[in-house]
Amino acid sequence: MITQTKRDAIRQRIHARIRRKLAGTAERPRLNVYRSLNHIYAQVIDDQAGQTLVSASSIKLKTGGNVAAAKEIGKAVAEAAVAQGVKKVVFDRGGYLYHGRIKALADAAREAGLEF
Repeated sequence: MITQTKRDAIRQRIHARIRRKLAGTAERPRLNVYRSLNHIYAQVIDDQAGQTLVSASSIKLKTGGNVAAAKEIGKAVAEAAVAQGVKKVVFDRGGYLYHGRIKALADAAREAGLEF
């Protein structure tokens, strides 16, 4: 019988493939997105220094992880990054499809001033 691969294992394999191709630097850090069933998280990371510059999550909003919360998280992480002097980032979709909550977060971050 063929064993079924778990969805998260597939996502992690895709994410590892993406991460081989991109990395955040001091001038252009990485905007990483993690999406769980209930919440959405975003971080701006400088991979060379191994440091998280800015982070935001829907846990603090108490609204859940829906599309509206993703828009607010995108806006919040972009405003905090721009306040620290970060304008350009590399978008790391975390192995998820660029659709729904991931797309909403990315669009809101672009509107709030981040370039990617």
